[in-house]
Amino acid sequence: MSAALSRVPVAAEIIRRTQESPSVFTLGLRLCDPAQHSAYRFMPGQFNMLYLYGVGEIPISIVSDPDRDDELEHTIRVVGRVTRGFDALKVGDRIGIRGPFGRGWPLEQVRGKDLLLLTGGLGCAPLVSVINYVTQRRAEFGRIAILQGVKHMDDLIWRDRYDQWAALPDTQVLLAADVAGASWSWHVGLVTELIDQVAFDLNNAHVMVCGPEPMMLASIRKLCDSGVDEKHIWLSMERNMQCALGQCGHCQIGPHFVCKDGPVFCYPEIRERLGVKGF
Repeated sequence: MSAALSRVPVAAEIIRRTQESPSVFTLGLRLCDPAQHSAYRFMPGQFNMLYLYGVGEIPISIVSDPDRDDELEHTIRVVGRVTRGFDALKVGDRIGIRGPFGRGWPLEQVRGKDLLLLTGGLGCAPLVSVINYVTQRRAEFGRIAILQGVKHMDDLIWRDRYDQWAALPDTQVLLAADVAGASWSWHVGLVTELIDQVAFDLNNAHVMVCGPEPMMLASIRKLCDSGVDEKHIWLSMERNMQCALGQCGHCQIGPHFVCKDGPVFCYPEIRERLGVKGF
């Protein structure tokens, strides 16, 4: 999409809606202008600004594979006025979209490497496009471990996808829930406790992490203790991104703007400010 379209929303039609859980849903979008849709390109880890006419605009990660040309997938949790408005939409309705924005995951840099993909809560959304990317190009990457943690077992979405991913060669899926019932067959506890169960040596692995900031900090400590090079740890950050152009300053972390310098950062880039109140 051209730079001009990044500043002004263009029309997109909802062509698919999937209810993932009581509070989470996925919209499949197609730009109404066929030329714009055909020209649209993004990398896993980037996001779009989705605009609901007369209500407001929110940043949402793109979860579809970048080579798919049929639709753009965005998974949304209902948390406020704008997301409630999106939740009320149906197939055939139109919204505004601008993007893609930001820096995505370093997929070219990690090609051929072992990967640990570590997520917490709906923090998995920025990494789902990576999982889609590497699993559909399985021979281009080394061994893969997908670790997902949720607060309650009912918060786990995309259950069928985890089964599909686990069936792939050299692909390990480990799940954790802080609170679980008798039907939960996975780990009960923190997702960081799963790192010790990864089936390959982490010394040369590359790690991609997203989720709540305390969870990411705890993960980094555990990863470094397990031999991961801190330059091989990549984080997807969340902040109040209102303009997506690095102009309003709401998403600033020190000298960085999450909307244009991130949302994906190599850990050493933001080490000194990660978890610090006020940043």
